[in-house]
Amino acid sequence: MNYEGIEKSRLFLGMTAKELSSCLASLDANEKKYKKDDVILYAGERTSKIGMVLSGSVTIESNDVWGNCTVLSHVGQNQYFAETYALLGEVLLVDVRANEDCSILFCNIKNLLEDTKKSSPWKEKLLKNILIISSQKNLVLSGRSFHTSPKSCRGRLLSYLNATSLQTGTREFDIPFNRQQLADYLNLERTNMSKELSHMKDEGIIEYRKSHFKLLESP
Repeated sequence: MNYEGIEKSRLFLGMTAKELSSCLASLDANEKKYKKDDVILYAGERTSKIGMVLSGSVTIESNDVWGNCTVLSHVGQNQYFAETYALLGEVLLVDVRANEDCSILFCNIKNLLEDTKKSSPWKEKLLKNILIISSQKNLVLSGRSFHTSPKSCRGRLLSYLNATSLQTGTREFDIPFNRQQLADYLNLERTNMSKELSHMKDEGIIEYRKSHFKLLESP
């Protein structure tokens, strides 16, 4: 098994080459490839596996029976999904969809929880890393709640763009969403959101081209 570079990922951080090999074998690690728009995991099913994006990206979506879609988060290369569902064994309330052609490494966390008799350094490191990943995910989800709390379209856009600027440490950055995904993420109607972006550009608040944004000083 050859997964170049994963030893530097957050999930396996701190493991020696030997520990990583033992970890991957114990968790029945396997790689799967998906095409853009493929559904990787469906709401309503259960999973015992955590997914790590080796290449490409995926989106976490909430889709209801009436056809409404809400994008909850974007998961890029070397990031993870389904770790909480895998640990708790709960039914998925979200769909995981390939945002582009992607390759996913699946690790069966259930094996880790069931084998409690044997102790090894890699298990302690893995559990610590999963805790940190879950904590980071909580920050992402709480951030979305913060962005969707303003009542106005402009308020939601400014909240999201300002937070992204703070996280990247620059006023000029790329966002991981296309227009429809951004509208879904902020619980906005796409046409109204696009109009508001145009107004903000005309007023000298922002500049943008596709997914590239620049925050300007107030006129």
